[in-house]
Amino acid sequence: MKLLLDSTRCQGYGLCQEHAPDLVELDEWGYAKVVAVAVPAGAEETARACAESCPNSALRVEG
Repeated sequence: MKLLLDSTRCQGYGLCQEHAPDLVELDEWGYAKVVAVAVPAGAEETARACAESCPNSALRVEG
């Protein structure tokens, strides 16, 4: 499973990082950066919640 970011859609709300601080970090302006593209075992639900929390659908889960 992968967590993918479309950085052109990110508006810097930071909601994703609240759900998955181990998978996503925020830059100094609040824009997301995926730390772990490959979702570790046991973090699948966290990755889904992270992607679903984005109001701009900048994140998605594949696989």
